[in-house]
Amino acid sequence: MRLDKYLKVSRLIKRRTVANEACDAGRVLVNGKPSRASYDVKVGDVLEIQMGSHPLKAEVLDVTEYAKKETASQLYRLL
Repeated sequence: MRLDKYLKVSRLIKRRTVANEACDAGRVLVNGKPSRASYDVKVGDVLEIQMGSHPLKAEVLDVTEYAKKETASQLYRLL
């Protein structure tokens, strides 16, 4: 699954366009490297999102095309 879509489905970022712009600006790191929105997210990847004053670091636990609001937090683990 594309990185921008994963960020939206997991609700780490609320909109896919915002996730796409954050990737283009270099604010999203995957395993310590800046990544494009088209990066293929895999289980075990560590995502670092540097937006606002609170940087976020999360490990990918599951990759699914759709997630309900209640189950979205099970797709990742905050580090």
